[in-house]
Amino acid sequence: MGERVRIFKPAKTAMQSGRGKTHAWVLEFEPGAKKTPDPLMGWASSTDTRAQVRLTFATLEEAVSYAEKRGCDITIQEPHAPTLRPKSYADNFRPDRIRT
Repeated sequence: MGERVRIFKPAKTAMQSGRGKTHAWVLEFEPGAKKTPDPLMGWASSTDTRAQVRLTFATLEEAVSYAEKRGCDITIQEPHAPTLRPKSYADNFRPDRIRT
């Protein structure tokens, strides 16, 4: 039983319309220690340094082979297919359009 890792493709952020940084597969280690507030500053801190590691791979197979070589327990999250709705600028001026 090794370290637990999660492999996924990141989703598009809400702050951008492009699909940048969503093509690579990401491998993250699951937290091994509980986060506690720092007594001086109050920041959340942990003794687990693996939580700071985030590795990117071009393909899912590369990420899985890396995790298997290390003897990790793997959780793969498949990406959701985006639903594309065709839009037309001319539809804004259709006579049967419901206006609010």
